[in-house]
Amino acid sequence: MSEGGSSSKVVYVKDLPGVNPQIAEKLESAGYTTVWALIVARPEEVSEKTGLPPTTVSRVIDSARKVLGLTFKTAKDVKYERLSIKKITTGSRELDNILGGGVETKTITEFFGEYGTGKTQICHQLSVNVQLPPEKGGLSGKAVYIDTEGTFRWERIEAMARAVGLEPDKAMENIFYQRAYNSDHQISIVEELFSFVPKNNVRLVVLDSVTSHFRAEYPGREHLAERQQKLNAHLHQLMRLAEAYNLAVVVTNQVMARPDVFYGDPTVAVGGHVLAHTPGVRVQLRKSKGNKRIARIVDAPHLPEGEAVFVITEEGIRDSEE
Repeated sequence: MSEGGSSSKVVYVKDLPGVNPQIAEKLESAGYTTVWALIVARPEEVSEKTGLPPTTVSRVIDSARKVLGLTFKTAKDVKYERLSIKKITTGSRELDNILGGGVETKTITEFFGEYGTGKTQICHQLSVNVQLPPEKGGLSGKAVYIDTEGTFRWERIEAMARAVGLEPDKAMENIFYQRAYNSDHQISIVEELFSFVPKNNVRLVVLDSVTSHFRAEYPGREHLAERQQKLNAHLHQLMRLAEAYNLAVVVTNQVMARPDVFYGDPTVAVGGHVLAHTPGVRVQLRKSKGNKRIARIVDAPHLPEGEAVFVITEEGIRDSEE
């Protein structure tokens, strides 16, 4: 699999110039198996985890940057890099349209809304759809599903897979599931992905939901600063993962009521400014009549504001027939 959207194959730290077997072993034992995993990490963090001197770590990271040619590039180069971005269909053309063609790689897409608005259903559908070939809206890849609230249901995966023509058992084998039991566990799972992803053709990482543990473990204003700092670092890890391996990261988020709002929507996504400033695309979900849901683009630097209506059926996420 290519890294960072380039066509070159994965480069491993053991193959870097000037990295002897002892250094390579320490880096690999700490989870830094690929060059990209090393580049997107902070040097102090690498030094702390490996026991290597900061000077050695800096030298190795410099070597890694040179190997990947990370230097100034022109706006035209950036344009061609953007062309390497891929899209995963949601199953609804209307929803895909407001997302600019589907859920993007190299980006965090956040779906937030009240209970029952379809956040988890979309996560299940994307975990199936990413396995489809590109001509059917997939990436011929696998998914990682990190579940913080126990909402993952294999039955839905089976039904959705069958509906898009995938063999259900095979589709389930292509989704790597892990339950995160607290915020530290959640953070460690994401850190582990830097070595897990390139070995397993993972093209989608789902975190459902990203804020629930942080909200439960850091209640009250006295813990707010610590919570936001920890959440901010976690979200930036997810961003680095998306960019390093040209994969899509999808997170769900809860909402809370704002009692001071008298006009407009009285709910706001949990996480405050930290979450508002991190994801590439933010989508608010609302309930409508019956099985209909309304999705609205709240924030995306490259997309216009827009709304779409979709339905949740036995087969999965689909367009409304009306």
